[in-house]
Amino acid sequence: MPEFVISDASPIEHNGPLPDAADVVVVGGGVIGVCTALFLARKGLRVVLVEKGRIAGEQSSRNWGWIRQQGRDPDELPIMVEAARLWRELAQQSGEDIGLVQGGLTYMVKNAKQMEKYVDWLPHAQANGVDSRLLNRAELAELMPGATRDWHGGLYTPSDMRAEPWVAVPALARLAVRDGATLIERCAARGIERSAGQVSAVVTEAGRIATSQVVVAGGAWSSLFLRNAGVSVPQLSVRATVVAVDAGPMPFIGGGADDDIAFRARADGGYSLAGGAFLEFFIGPDAFRALGKFRTQLMKDPFGTRYYPMAPKGYPDAWGTPRRWALDAVSPFEGQRVLNPKPNARQVDALVRQFGALFPDVGKVTAKRAWAGMIDAMPDLVPVVDRAADVQGVTIATGMSGHGFGIGPAIGRIVADMVTGDKIRHDLTRFRFSRFRDGSKMRLGPVI
Repeated sequence: MPEFVISDASPIEHNGPLPDAADVVVVGGGVIGVCTALFLARKGLRVVLVEKGRIAGEQSSRNWGWIRQQGRDPDELPIMVEAARLWRELAQQSGEDIGLVQGGLTYMVKNAKQMEKYVDWLPHAQANGVDSRLLNRAELAELMPGATRDWHGGLYTPSDMRAEPWVAVPALARLAVRDGATLIERCAARGIERSAGQVSAVVTEAGRIATSQVVVAGGAWSSLFLRNAGVSVPQLSVRATVVAVDAGPMPFIGGGADDDIAFRARADGGYSLAGGAFLEFFIGPDAFRALGKFRTQLMKDPFGTRYYPMAPKGYPDAWGTPRRWALDAVSPFEGQRVLNPKPNARQVDALVRQFGALFPDVGKVTAKRAWAGMIDAMPDLVPVVDRAADVQGVTIATGMSGHGFGIGPAIGRIVADMVTGDKIRHDLTRFRFSRFRDGSKMRLGPVI
């Protein structure tokens, strides 16, 4: 089993020759791209996925590992219900142990005012057949015996699951290959060639792939890739820190989060910890370009974000990162194979202390490894899943805003249907690309 995350030091598993042509080219080897390639291959299409670094090398192996229906934006919830079903099916079809466990998830609140938002959300769960329920103070204490924090109550969804991301997404990639998809790691897509406004090829560092369809699922890199192709997406990214710890067992085998800490049990017997609302943002050129679109989010500050004046060299929105390049020249994607942000050391120390104080019965809490990832975020905290009107043949699936791992299989199936023109089976109005250009009011989705 890989050790917690995938990086540029991880072995290359998919390194076959670059095909001359494909029905569809998928740019990006995270969970969204992999699942899209899987479902396109199952439709009998020749699909090639190119990844500049490693499959699941960035946020898809660095997330919390939650497969969560609870608290989803109401428009995401029907898709997430499908995703939960697909996770069970794909885990079985993969034939691999991806750490899939139905342990339940819980949100804990400090007061009645915080509880109101879960009271308001609960009818959406009921309408979609999700088993979420509200817990009072005594019920929450019974669910998490030994917790030292006196929460007012919470929201609990027993059917929610978890998996180990750095195991699960590569397993799905191998399943996609068995089903006919071609995956190529360490092969950066430099850009898109067009003919009369229609995609004609994807140019990679290893050569050109003739195609009429491209799916851009590049996570934190999507906006940079699309901008060079003439498509402007108001997407930014924030850094999230996670730490894996060793500790003794506790009765609750699921995951939970409040304003200060999020945790889940791990397959190795330890726990993954993160700040419940702790994210960090590096200010770059795109921040100023997209400021108007993000104004609603900034005014409410739902992330409780910490701000820094510039990103490290090579980041998608660093001041020195090129915004334009020729397709026969080295692109920014080749200079940063795997975006591997440094975790916030103070946050790591704080999380270890908080978890030990919150659950003293687990005994000594020892940090094993910490990491960070860049979460691709949209102004309203819900993704773009749509065709690009500006370039015929481009489909965009990005800006998952921290929700991508859990919902990935269903988004992949939806995108595959979108590419082929098949019936979508979900209302995607909320996720249309045009909402950022047609004067629509920004309606913020849930933070967690």
